[in-house]
Amino acid sequence: MEKGMKTIGLLGGMSWESTVTYYQIINRLVKERLGGLHSAKCLLYSVDFAEIEACQSAGQWEKSGELLAEGARRLERGGADFFLICTNTMHKVAPQVRAAVGIPLLHLAEVAADELQRRGMTRAALLGTRYTMEEDFYAGVLRARGIEVMTPAAPQRAMINDIIFKELCLGRIREDSRRNMAEVARGLGAEGAQGVVLGCTEIGLLLRQQDSPVPLLDTTVLHATAAAELALR
Repeated sequence: MEKGMKTIGLLGGMSWESTVTYYQIINRLVKERLGGLHSAKCLLYSVDFAEIEACQSAGQWEKSGELLAEGARRLERGGADFFLICTNTMHKVAPQVRAAVGIPLLHLAEVAADELQRRGMTRAALLGTRYTMEEDFYAGVLRARGIEVMTPAAPQRAMINDIIFKELCLGRIREDSRRNMAEVARGLGAEGAQGVVLGCTEIGLLLRQQDSPVPLLDTTVLHATAAAELALR
């Protein structure tokens, strides 16, 4: 193995459908960078998403945070040099999870803000679960970096949340949902969004750049790419 390659800790399973994408991207990038038979050094702790979603629905965020904190501790004991929470929504409990371990967290919203600033975007739309769109734990990170955050109207937020939990997390890709999501992205672009942050790791499984005239920032791709780059730095 490449001397000095860091071991990536992946806290995944939320859902496993999108965690697969993390693993693919990270290993593909390491192979491209180092060539030959190289692949990434990584550990995966995958939770039972049903337990996490039940906590979300019941508003038991501290309990869900402890479940993820235990996963992070296992990654640390396994030798991870840093770790990722492979989901946007559960960054609501990122401070609790980060405090449970001594290794750094590569925060997804910070990675998204980095990319927005790299592209010179100061006004971005945010799509995700209703928690991500309606609360401040994620948008607040972007705003703190000087980025204005736009979200869809309430009926559209409800539709997107349903698509995520009732379809994408179950591996269901529907063309009517793709059209509906693309229509939301187009509308936000017409209202002045310079880019659309796909602030849910599943949305990238559905919405493609060709579906939107506005630039899409797939947070799964950005997060996984940042992880591979940090591991090789």
